[in-house]
Amino acid sequence: MPNTNQTNLAELAETNQNHQHFKIFKPYGFLSQFVPESRKKKHLLGELFNFPDKTMAIGRLDHDSEGLLLLTTDGMMSYQIRNKGIEKEYYVQVDGTITVDAISQLQNGVEIGINGTKYLTLPCQAFKLDCEPKLPTRGRKIRDPRHGPTSWISITLGEGKNRQIRKMTAAVGFATLRLVRVRIGNIHIDSLIAGDVATLSNFDAALKRQ
Repeated sequence: MPNTNQTNLAELAETNQNHQHFKIFKPYGFLSQFVPESRKKKHLLGELFNFPDKTMAIGRLDHDSEGLLLLTTDGMMSYQIRNKGIEKEYYVQVDGTITVDAISQLQNGVEIGINGTKYLTLPCQAFKLDCEPKLPTRGRKIRDPRHGPTSWISITLGEGKNRQIRKMTAAVGFATLRLVRVRIGNIHIDSLIAGDVATLSNFDAALKRQ
């Protein structure tokens, strides 16, 4: 008799040649889900597009984060992408002028808290961007520039703990002001702006490591 995991995977793998896949630019202030939380009035993904039944988000971006999010009606594809350690690249605006030492610490791994337990992040790619990336203006103002300088950095992870990047930049002394995911595997945000939805023929590119 198959165990529960085997049974679930078999259900996910049920043949269906009509699955649909999407990439979206999740706006600031939206939850990465379709079902509302009890007693909480939050914007949901279903407000952005008339998605087909059984569409699900692959992974998530928190309420305050923006950018690339993949969606699919194929449960097996969702499982594969979430469990392959696919690279995810983020553009991060931090408070202050980022230092070489802080970048080095991010690259080598820093200690953060996960569910009350200390966790050392895996080595990752991190570097300072030479100029502010061309991103759509966020709906809510970041802060007044008179309050001091900010920096933009790129961080690429193969893991995805809860609010990991925000915790990582805080651990090296630089609070995250804006967080935008721009790439998952070989799928890029391209010219999408907040709220845009684009259909994808398949997710083969996302399943390939860089």
